[in-house]
Amino acid sequence: MQKILPTSIVGSLPKPSWLAQPETLWSPWKLRNGELAEGQQDALRIAVQEQRGSGIDIVSDGEQTRQHFVTTFIEHLGGVDFEQRETIRIRDRYNANVPTVVGEVSREKPVFVEDARFLRQQTDGPIKWALPGPMTMVDTLYDRHYRSREKLAWEFATILNQEARELEAVGVDIIQFDEPAFNVFFDELQDWGVAMLERAAEGLRAETAVHICYGYGIKANTEWKATLGPEWRQYEESLPFLQRSTLDIVSLECHRSRVPLDLIELVRGKKVMLGAIDVASEAIETPEEVADTLRNALAFVDADKLLPSTNCGMAPLPRHVARGKMSALSAGADIVRKQLAAAS
Repeated sequence: MQKILPTSIVGSLPKPSWLAQPETLWSPWKLRNGELAEGQQDALRIAVQEQRGSGIDIVSDGEQTRQHFVTTFIEHLGGVDFEQRETIRIRDRYNANVPTVVGEVSREKPVFVEDARFLRQQTDGPIKWALPGPMTMVDTLYDRHYRSREKLAWEFATILNQEARELEAVGVDIIQFDEPAFNVFFDELQDWGVAMLERAAEGLRAETAVHICYGYGIKANTEWKATLGPEWRQYEESLPFLQRSTLDIVSLECHRSRVPLDLIELVRGKKVMLGAIDVASEAIETPEEVADTLRNALAFVDADKLLPSTNCGMAPLPRHVARGKMSALSAGADIVRKQLAAAS
């Protein structure tokens, strides 16, 4: 029988200090060439061990082989020049110096497939792999070629579908698309954003998830959150469209946020990967705190469709904090599991 309330993390885990600078996003690698490849595999193996040791049910790579959840994928594509850079506004929130699309984008070879194959070899349990979503990819580049966010998104969606099919073929059970841009560009979300996501997920037998959050616990994101008022209702724009989409799972940020939990009702019928761990704080939740978040969410999502998770990735956190938070997530889910079993 399938385990109820299976736990997972959304994306990244902190990297070991011998691989990259700890508690830092975009941290450069400390190793080179063959040593780097070996070090990344070692870090991935450790990430699996730490997840399993913390009681996480659906294991991921912790993004140990990538510097960034978007640009590491783009680095492997043709048509993007990382030497030609422009400063743009990312997610209408902060400025960044980004690479330029100079020609037709293409995927000459698989990007993460060998890493996913290695992850599959580390565990017999279910595994999840995260890819950047088409809209978020578009929002991380300067486009000198297509000059249309929609056209570029379609090309990226096609490329992502190729990658996703090969990830599925090496045994990935859940393919997650990260679309934080869905919390910002509501007109594009409605006009073409969800359609591009469906194109990226087209024809997959693996379960598909979309992750929408308010970002890592970095200064630009926390300052933006401070402007959003007493209630964060951005999900009200996206969830009705996602409820009607072909995606299987919707991943949301909920714990210690101002998101009203009743918004989860808008995706009734879908599985919900519920953020019950705050990644913007080093304070480790108690199992009972996690359990409270999950119990409150059960008013709006059926127990057999609830997947306890983290709000976002944990790359900027100290490793011991990330381990503590994963353990709290597992223990909190176990509290609710036992309560549900006793009530049935």
